[in-house]
Amino acid sequence: MQSADKRDTETHIHEAAALRTLNAFAIDLIAIPNIDDLFWYVAKKVVGHLNFVDCVIYQADDSQTILTQVAALGEKNPYGRSIVNPLKIPFGEGITGHVAQTKQPVIVDDLLKNQNYIPDTQPARSEICVPLIIRGNVVGVIDSEHPMPGAFGEAELEVLTTIAAMTSAKLELLAEVARSTVQYHTLVQAHASLHAETVSRKALEAELFAARKLESVGRLTGRFAHDFNNLLTVISGNLEFIEAEIISPDAKECYAEARSAANQGAKLIRDMLAFAQRTRLEPQVVDFNLLVTDACDHSKQVLNGWLDVDLDPDLWSVKTDPKLAQEAIQNLISNARDAAPKGEKPIVSTQNVQHSWADAEKRGCKLTPGPYVRVSVKDFGSGIAKHILPQIFDPFFTTKPEGSGKGLGLSMVMGFMQQTGGGVAVESAVGHGATFHLYFPAIASTRNDLLTMKR
Repeated sequence: MQSADKRDTETHIHEAAALRTLNAFAIDLIAIPNIDDLFWYVAKKVVGHLNFVDCVIYQADDSQTILTQVAALGEKNPYGRSIVNPLKIPFGEGITGHVAQTKQPVIVDDLLKNQNYIPDTQPARSEICVPLIIRGNVVGVIDSEHPMPGAFGEAELEVLTTIAAMTSAKLELLAEVARSTVQYHTLVQAHASLHAETVSRKALEAELFAARKLESVGRLTGRFAHDFNNLLTVISGNLEFIEAEIISPDAKECYAEARSAANQGAKLIRDMLAFAQRTRLEPQVVDFNLLVTDACDHSKQVLNGWLDVDLDPDLWSVKTDPKLAQEAIQNLISNARDAAPKGEKPIVSTQNVQHSWADAEKRGCKLTPGPYVRVSVKDFGSGIAKHILPQIFDPFFTTKPEGSGKGLGLSMVMGFMQQTGGGVAVESAVGHGATFHLYFPAIASTRNDLLTMKR
């Protein structure tokens, strides 16, 4: 027989592996683009990595009457993303249909003793089934069977219930995005039919589309980040709870990976809140040249000094959140480093700017007339194509290779700058590099500052 210490160690290893899988799911969940990809990801890369030998996901129809198998792991999915003989089960029939009707999870220890069992391609002896629920409506079911009786218990139920809650949250977000997209395209088409006769009104259409799209996605992103942060808090709390109990080196390695994934998830949530303009700012009057210098010094350590700096010595004062301002500047420097060829150093510069209504087109972003401190980051890379420029601030849009980033950097910068009352502009042409400008509202902290601004 195994000793109690060995059994405890194996339990912790299993818990750490489960937490690692859930943390990875939490991070990847943000970027999953559609329902089909979501169901297959859950079946194969979430449930499939948690020692379940079988998993079938059912999707409910709009009328809440029929469940259809849409993704699977095990005998039902021998190859690719396809299902062998997908079942359709009416609500109320069989164990799966009963769960859909009652909206309650079920564990069956012995299917031979259950009259509701509907055998599939491979007979089983035990089953666990949890519903996917959005606003009180069942939208699907996650089901797993096992060839041995009594294979499932409270631990498996807790894991599948957590997966179902995270999946349902993403399904709700995808549904809201789809509804918003349909409604918005309807409005755009109606608007286009009324204003297609002039070029100026077509330009207004494009501007309206971009503003409403960012506003809509920002609201959804902020809501999802808030809800998802609650789930991540539970995961992080459980990690802290089990840390003192971990003994073996393998378990400690698993714990470290899970903690790293949780920290990455928290960083992603902070970026999403910044994009959605829901970050709690802590503004203070700062020496902006000193702030930029600190940001550049940190970046130089990463770039091995590969950076040029040109600061205006008579810079106006700025009231901003210094930590988030530094993060925004460092983000642009990081992008400049990735874009620039070898031997061409990015340039970071600061300048006082007096903005008026007449400067609106020249600046490239909407600003209230007044004084601003501008920090610019210039690279000498290949530049950005004109047709791509309108998309670069969209969340998850990136021109970097797959795996190089989550595509939230510029979105976060845009959200932060708008929340501070400033703006972001970009100048670029293919073959001539790109320059990003951040405009921070300046303040008159002294009489000399005020006189200088009025000149």
